[in-house]
Amino acid sequence: MSFYENHCLPHLINCACGLKAFRKQRQLVVPQARGRVLEVGFGSGLNLPFYDTDKVEFVWGLEPSAGMRRRARDNVRKSPLEVRWLDLPSEEIPLEDDSVDTVLLTYTLCTIPDWRSALAEMRRVLKPGGELVFSEHGRAPDASVRKWQDRLNPYWRRAFGGCNLNRPIPALIENSGFDIQSQDSAYILSLKLAGFNYWGVAY
Repeated sequence: MSFYENHCLPHLINCACGLKAFRKQRQLVVPQARGRVLEVGFGSGLNLPFYDTDKVEFVWGLEPSAGMRRRARDNVRKSPLEVRWLDLPSEEIPLEDDSVDTVLLTYTLCTIPDWRSALAEMRRVLKPGGELVFSEHGRAPDASVRKWQDRLNPYWRRAFGGCNLNRPIPALIENSGFDIQSQDSAYILSLKLAGFNYWGVAY
């Protein structure tokens, strides 16, 4: 792993994902998590303040980046929740079948290289009746914005650790066998090419 990926990129991602608009989305979706939670792409722990501690038993924090785990130390230390680290990629979740009550996915699906395998793994570990709670940026509904998303995506992906601007988030989730029960979408940033957000719950 390069110096940029290990030291610079975690700081850049932490700043970008900590923007006010994204914090508001986290505040909206994270309290829906319950029981044993698998947070895929735990990052620097930006979701920790928004968990309902009366509903959550503990959190498995899946984060393969050592740099991001270092960034998370203070947030984990301050949180009353127990965090159990998983440092493998989301394509290889080291948990048993039907062992998770909630999979939480916030601003992560855009970066996972093999999203098909990752979502299949999330579905495998999710208990019957469990929920996939998500908030993700992705492909915009306006043709003029999509044009720029597609044009800039190769450069954006290299600069931001594999983040894709143009993934059709609901389609990825549904094509992986999940049934989306509720969903909303809107532009949440003035920078529209990175600001179209999908959020909801799937089973």
